[in-house]
Amino acid sequence: MIQTLFQKLLNKAGKNYTIDPEIPSGLFIKNLTKRLIMMFRGYFFLYQKVFLGKNCNISNKPNILFGKNVTIENNVTIDGYAKNKLIFGDNVKIGAYSLVTCTSHLSKYGEGLTIGNNSAFGRFTEFGAAGGIEIGNDVIAGSYISFHSENHNFSDTSKLIREQGVTSKGIKIGNNVWVGAKVTFLDGSKVGDNCVVAAGAVVNGEFPNNVVIGGIPGKILKEI
Repeated sequence: MIQTLFQKLLNKAGKNYTIDPEIPSGLFIKNLTKRLIMMFRGYFFLYQKVFLGKNCNISNKPNILFGKNVTIENNVTIDGYAKNKLIFGDNVKIGAYSLVTCTSHLSKYGEGLTIGNNSAFGRFTEFGAAGGIEIGNDVIAGSYISFHSENHNFSDTSKLIREQGVTSKGIKIGNNVWVGAKVTFLDGSKVGDNCVVAAGAVVNGEFPNNVVIGGIPGKILKEI
C-alpha cells in the first residue's frame, strides 16, 4: 500500500525508476516525512515548492529560478549575485554541504550557473561560477566535484599573481553525462553529450560526444 503510493508520487514527480520491493515500509514513511518537512521549509523561506534542507544560506533570491521539484539538501550555500539568472531545472538535486559561488571578489561580477532538468550532484560539490557554468539535462555526479570557471593571470613576473587579474572562458557540460567522485573541471572545459568522466579526473579542454574521459590531465580513454 505505502510502496504503491510512493511509486505513484515518484512517477508524478518525473522519476521513472521502480522501487525495490524489499525496501521496508518504515523507510518510505521516514523519507516521506523528511520530504514534507523540506517542502514546508522551501515554502517558508523561498515562497515556492522547493525541497529545502536545514541550515541553507541562499542570497539574492530574486536572481535565482527554481524549476519543479528541486531539492537543496542540508547546509548548502548559494550565492545568487551574478550578471545572469541562476537556473536550477526541474528535478535538480544539490547535495549537502555544496557551495555555489558566483561573485567571490568585488573586482569582477560573476556570470552565473545553469543546470538542466533531472541533473543531480552529490555532497560537497563546489560550483565556482564566476566565469559561467552551463550544465545540461540528465547529468549525474558523485561527491566532491569541483568547477573552477576562471584562471589567474601570471605572465607578468614584475607583479604579484593576485594583482594580475583573471581570465574566464566558462565551463560547459552536455546532456546525459556521468561524473565520478572527486572530478575537477577547470576553466574552458567542454564535455559533450553521453559522456562518462572517471573518478578523480582533472578535465581541461574540449571533449566530443560519446567518450569516456579519465586521468590527470583528462584524456579520452575510449569511445562509447
